[in-house]
Amino acid sequence: MAASVCTGALLLGAAGRLRGKRATTHHASVELLPRYGAVPTAGRVVRDGLVMTAGGVTAAIDLGLALVGWLYGDDARARIAARMEYPPPP
Repeated sequence: MAASVCTGALLLGAAGRLRGKRATTHHASVELLPRYGAVPTAGRVVRDGLVMTAGGVTAAIDLGLALVGWLYGDDARARIAARMEYPPPP
C-alpha cells in the first residue's frame, strides 16, 4: 500500500509506483504524472489497486477518510467524519 497527498504523487512516480496507475496530484503538477507512467485522473482522491493519491494539501483529510473507509468500512469512515464535523463526500 502507498498513499500520497499533493505533489507526493511525484515521489511515488519517481519510485516507480505509478506506472500504469490512475493518479492525481496538485492541479499545477498534474501534467507531470505521465512522465512517470501514471494516468492523470480527475478527483480529490484516486485509488488504483494498492495506491491512493490525493490532490492538493487540503485533500489530506479526504485521503485519510478514504483510507479508513477502504480498510475499516464506510461506517467507520462516517463515524470519524461526523466526530470531526467533516461533511460527507458528494
